[in-house]
Amino acid sequence: MSKRQVKIYPRFERIWHWTQALLIFALLFTGLGLNGLHHILPFGPAAMLHSAAAILLLVLWIFATFWLFTTGTWRQFVPTLDGLFGVVRYYAYGVFKGEQPPYLKILWRKHNPLQSLSYLGLKIAVFPMVWITGILYMTYNFWETVPNAGFYLNIVANLHLLAAYIVAAFVVIHIYMLTIGHGFRAHVKPMITGYDEIDLSPEEEAYLEKDEPWRLKKS
Repeated sequence: MSKRQVKIYPRFERIWHWTQALLIFALLFTGLGLNGLHHILPFGPAAMLHSAAAILLLVLWIFATFWLFTTGTWRQFVPTLDGLFGVVRYYAYGVFKGEQPPYLKILWRKHNPLQSLSYLGLKIAVFPMVWITGILYMTYNFWETVPNAGFYLNIVANLHLLAAYIVAAFVVIHIYMLTIGHGFRAHVKPMITGYDEIDLSPEEEAYLEKDEPWRLKKS
């Protein structure tokens, strides 16, 4: 195995990541304001900004979903139990003892088992809850005549808030994870440049040199 700088994050994935992060922060900021946890923005502008960010994020997710399936990148998010408990132990205990990470990025799988499982849970459970409750919330005027509409709206609002807090918790954990191991800068840089250091087998290195040389960073 040899270590090489390989472009594993294409341009669209990086744009998607940072745009999504910006919109999620905007939604969390305005959402907390709408729930009375701060009063930095008046209610009206906060509601308008929250709705605009939500629509933009939904459009981004639609494009990202299309990109994931047309490029085959969705396979990166398929979870595996192989090595999962070792990764969990490392983050819960080993990292504080200075142990080396039990999982190294490889060419065809850039997420460790815990990351894949977490991202899959967000994509198939939490984010759909955000979408559905958010759309129901925004379109309440169209179904407010339904019997017990106020009761259902209260359920929708609480589910939306629950999903928002789960996303907020994920953001906090995600940022914390960036500070351990190789350090914040080393973790963030690949999502800016697209390149990360990974172990390549002789066969993988030969394949990239011949068929995808643009993915290898020249030293």
